[in-house]
Amino acid sequence: MIIARSPLRISLGGGGTDLPSYYNKHSGFVISAAINKYVYVNLMETFYNGILLKYSKTERVKNINEIQHPIIRETLKYFNLKKPKIEITSFAEVPAGTGLGSSGSFTTALIKALILHEKKQLSQIELAELACHIEIDKLSEPIGKQDQYIATFGGLTSFSFLKNNKVITETLKIDQNKLFELQENLLLFFTGFSRKASNILLTQNVKSKKNDLDMINNLHYVKDLGFQIQKALIRGDIKLFGELMKEHWEYKKKRSSKMTNPKIDEWYNLAIKNGAIGGKLIGAGGGGFLMLVAHNKDLLRKTMRKVGLQELHFKFDFEGTKIIMSS
Repeated sequence: MIIARSPLRISLGGGGTDLPSYYNKHSGFVISAAINKYVYVNLMETFYNGILLKYSKTERVKNINEIQHPIIRETLKYFNLKKPKIEITSFAEVPAGTGLGSSGSFTTALIKALILHEKKQLSQIELAELACHIEIDKLSEPIGKQDQYIATFGGLTSFSFLKNNKVITETLKIDQNKLFELQENLLLFFTGFSRKASNILLTQNVKSKKNDLDMINNLHYVKDLGFQIQKALIRGDIKLFGELMKEHWEYKKKRSSKMTNPKIDEWYNLAIKNGAIGGKLIGAGGGGFLMLVAHNKDLLRKTMRKVGLQELHFKFDFEGTKIIMSS
């Protein structure tokens, strides 16, 4: 039995510039943080020919091409298992479609388990790139690369996505006390809305490919905000970080009419008046988790609780995708 674990993530700056439609022409820059909420993949060798899959559905198939789950199908194709006799079970601590990068986390955990099962070796960069290859190249999802990379590396990390497809990773050097302060004042609240990221990102992807000036300039500005956020975090300036997040959200909303809705706007404005400096929806937008930077976390929690929003308590994860059991 092999159990692999991969962390979910929150995006802290530059989100959207990690899509190939942008970085292939302009280079991208994203800051992400892995959190201690996880996706798990359990892989076992069985005594019977065929593949048994247990996720939100159950599948029992004789060969890989019959698999309905697209990520599992394409990943198993890549590893080219001969006469497979395996059972794969997956579960997550947070539902999919909530903006925390669960798809990328699932893909990296699945690959990590299969690497050990097949007695192969991959570096962290190779693991992240293979996950990107499966989701972006093989499945043609209009998504970015940050989810697969931050899931693999963990921590608070910046990623530079270069035009030549190379990715430069850098761990943010933040004072431990300031890191704890940041963790204590970053609050996540579930909006109750879920969505498929590719549906939100499709508009951005199409416009970027067509060199739509408004979209490209929007992403240029958000990338610049990412660099400013990096400096603020390294200095430990939580107030400035919150203000930059507020500006980031204003630009993010302009990318798609599906980015927000009146209820989310109402909650956000209420938060700003009651203890939040700034914040944004995590991930592609449209729902999921509202991340808020607090200057009065007690008031903010009380206010959000009154309107029925559930908080997701978390800490940062510094381990990334890993095997937690092998027997």
